[in-house]
Amino acid sequence: MEKKWALILGASSGFGGATAVELAKEGYNIIGIHLDRQSTMPNVKNIIRKIHRAGAEELFYNINAADQIKRNDILDEIRETFSKDGQKVHVLMHSLAFGALKKYVAKSPVDCITQAQMVMTLDVMAHSLVYWTQGLIQRDLFAEGGRIFGMTSAGNQTVIPSYGAVSAAKVAMEAHIRQLAVELGSMKITANAIMAGVTDTPALAKIPGNTKMLEAAKMKNPLGKLTTPEEVAKAIVLLCDERAEWISGNIIGVDGGEFIVNYFGDKVCQPIK
Repeated sequence: MEKKWALILGASSGFGGATAVELAKEGYNIIGIHLDRQSTMPNVKNIIRKIHRAGAEELFYNINAADQIKRNDILDEIRETFSKDGQKVHVLMHSLAFGALKKYVAKSPVDCITQAQMVMTLDVMAHSLVYWTQGLIQRDLFAEGGRIFGMTSAGNQTVIPSYGAVSAAKVAMEAHIRQLAVELGSMKITANAIMAGVTDTPALAKIPGNTKMLEAAKMKNPLGKLTTPEEVAKAIVLLCDERAEWISGNIIGVDGGEFIVNYFGDKVCQPIK
């Protein structure tokens, strides 16, 4: 049987980590790109253990996914490894969450975002998807009929304090997804943006006011709970099915109906009597 591989950018926690495990359960081998210090490596090792328990292989690289030299080195290494038996990457997921959370405007330059921080945020959280896709295609590593996923959020069209640069990155990600869906259509590769509900992840914990965001999401959500990374991962697995071949170029909400509710009073969903 053909070995299927999933390349996940940001595979050590949150959506990327959960999707790596869920895809491994479905028979995919995992290439994980992550950037972790010693303090967070235990979580990486835990994800790798779960991948192994699912009977899948893994190749994990602790690098900066936005570094051009590192990216090319890893892709060259993957090409050399896969050249022995013609293996391909069938899924590319972008789940990198590293950006500047600062106001746009302040009296002091120290208190507002700089040009370098703005460029870095969009490069890591949006543009890097394009560069990894280019690298796979140019090395003949992307399988026909493959899948591309980019993570977006409701911050793509709403204002959250200090979230401006990340919001811009989410909008850019969605534009990249649309462009890739069209340009790769001849290869039957689909590309979709996944808009998850508010999820208690390490990335969310860095956003100022995250506790209030979590409380508000619970109040809004028809199910009265937060979205989990595992729920998002299961949706991504569904979209990897060959029967999802006609779903491309979209922003797909995975939030239990949270986004459509514009209410912050008592819980929206009351028991039916």
